[in-house]
Amino acid sequence: MMWENIPHAAQLSITRSAARAGRPAHSDMKAPGEAGSALGRVLQALRPVVRLLVHHGITYPTLAAALKRVFLDEARRELQRRGMPATDSALTLLSGVHRRDVRMLTREAPSGAGTRAAAANAEAPKSLAAEVVGRWMHERRFLARGGHPRVLARGAGERDSFDQLVESVSRDVRPRAVLDELLRLGVAEEAPEGVRLLAEGFAPKRGFDEMAALFAENVHDHAAAAVANLRGEANFLEQAVFVDEISEDSARQLSQVGVAAWKVAMREVMDAAQQRFDADQALPAAERRQRARFGVYFYSEAQE
Repeated sequence: MMWENIPHAAQLSITRSAARAGRPAHSDMKAPGEAGSALGRVLQALRPVVRLLVHHGITYPTLAAALKRVFLDEARRELQRRGMPATDSALTLLSGVHRRDVRMLTREAPSGAGTRAAAANAEAPKSLAAEVVGRWMHERRFLARGGHPRVLARGAGERDSFDQLVESVSRDVRPRAVLDELLRLGVAEEAPEGVRLLAEGFAPKRGFDEMAALFAENVHDHAAAAVANLRGEANFLEQAVFVDEISEDSARQLSQVGVAAWKVAMREVMDAAQQRFDADQALPAAERRQRARFGVYFYSEAQE
């Protein structure tokens, strides 16, 4: 058993060989120094993402072309952090994107600018649905004994009904529209006795776009926390427990332990988040520009 004493990115390992603690060696990690190490570890982290791209027929040239704008955006942020002007030459030097492409990509409208308003409108139902589910799982009047979300009656006239739940979040969207969205995503079901929540959280069973959006948000923030820690900019929580040489049945049991632990932690953090959100509503909008995400993950696979 080993504890890596790194405050923000620690790992508790239960393994025969500490050198094998979930860190497979890669032949492509040949460049010396921190840059080579960073590239190798990023390639290691990207393998599941590339697996997703290959599954959906997205090839390397397509990804490489799309990455040009990402490299330019991040190079611009880095130059801003250094207090340097974001000239074409500076962007080319820092990002490696050809000067011709820099001129083209920086002069044209930002990627997707013409569709951002439509995208924001498309995100609104999902965001509202997620907030409704969060309040359903948090507020005492919508919970049964034991703290589980109870079946909610329909109709504005019913006390603590589904309609009242939606209206407690927003009166801009009809409760029926929110219910239809939850039904479409497989998060809730409509029964004779009322509306029942099917998932302990906003976890769509249907709708690839919604699941992909959650994937992007969660993976982005996890990676952003880890990168900020590596760059010495922050000290975000990022810890894990690792064990190998166990059976498939033990892996399943550990998964169940993880789910149970998440439910306890989620309720505690959700309660605190709701309290902070409510308390901060009295502050000016300019002082309410921070966002936060707390999450966990579990993964297991057969060892190669």
